[in-house]
Amino acid sequence: MAMTRVRPSRALFKTRGRPSGVQAANRDSAVIDWAAYIDGHRVCTATVADAVRLVRDGRLVPEGDSAGFVWVGLHEPSAGELSDLAEVFGLHPLAVEDAIHAHQRPKLERYDDVHFVVMKTVGYVSSGPGGAEVVETGEIMLFCGPDFVVTVRHGAHGALGPVRRDLEKDPARLAHGPAAVLHAVTDRVVDGYVGVADAVMEDIDEVEEAVFSPERTDESRRIYRLKREVIQLKRAVGPLAGPLRNLTGRRFVPAEIKEYLRDVEDHLTRVREQVESYDELLNPILQAHMTQVTVADNKDMRKISAWGAIFMVPTAIAGVYGMNFDHMPETRWQYGYPMILSVISLACFALYRGFRRNGWL
Repeated sequence: MAMTRVRPSRALFKTRGRPSGVQAANRDSAVIDWAAYIDGHRVCTATVADAVRLVRDGRLVPEGDSAGFVWVGLHEPSAGELSDLAEVFGLHPLAVEDAIHAHQRPKLERYDDVHFVVMKTVGYVSSGPGGAEVVETGEIMLFCGPDFVVTVRHGAHGALGPVRRDLEKDPARLAHGPAAVLHAVTDRVVDGYVGVADAVMEDIDEVEEAVFSPERTDESRRIYRLKREVIQLKRAVGPLAGPLRNLTGRRFVPAEIKEYLRDVEDHLTRVREQVESYDELLNPILQAHMTQVTVADNKDMRKISAWGAIFMVPTAIAGVYGMNFDHMPETRWQYGYPMILSVISLACFALYRGFRRNGWL
């Protein structure tokens, strides 16, 4: 389907913040940034509509073909805001619905000449009163058309402002159009995976060191938490492999950008294998910890049993001489009391030495 050359009104998508960059924190629009890019150079406009008009009017080159594209960045847009953009750029309703509600698996879909890409973003942040770090996920959706890119971000992670600034420093790469933006965003997302995976690995190393340290600690809760975070990370990293592999075979991606995408795919493969190996590390660590807990409990029970056996000796003897029979010769012997104490002491010492030798005490 050919892109419809529309001329939106000048007031369309006019945001009430700063039109040339990131808006203030108390913004009232989901549009974070927008610009027209002509031969890799940014052209700032007052509104998104002006940027669209600049690229699509056909006055950029003598032949009348546009030599640029529009990049619009949004953060958690409402249905109305994204629907307005959908009318201008010809976005498919199903893709628009996915971008509004989020909670999608990483995927790549094509609607006529518009490609829709979904990626999970991750962050490793402190949460809860104990300061435990957890994996938080968000989403980035990209609509890539012949002369536009619309990025929709959900969540607190994966800010694209640095990506835009880095690309604008390299006009030669940005001149490749929407595919260059797609690669830059994908590369930033995968770099986020690498950073979180390394942070999780550091926590796993700390847990492993604590489990095998001489000090007795309870690391079971922390191990189970790490296993849950690994599952969260696997859900973000694993499903992206297929879409990223398919991107390298799409015709709208120039050969130069395909080389960069293959490099990103290689990084993703490494981090995916790294994350998958975490389960193999955590399972034996958990088993070793539970074994140590069992061994420690057995030691405690042996100590309790040994001391119980030792204290049974004076209890038994005292019980015999506490029966108050009239004819008990030892009770009237002048050396009876010290003899009984000596017997109790010798018996307790013998038991203590035996248990000590056998490792029970």
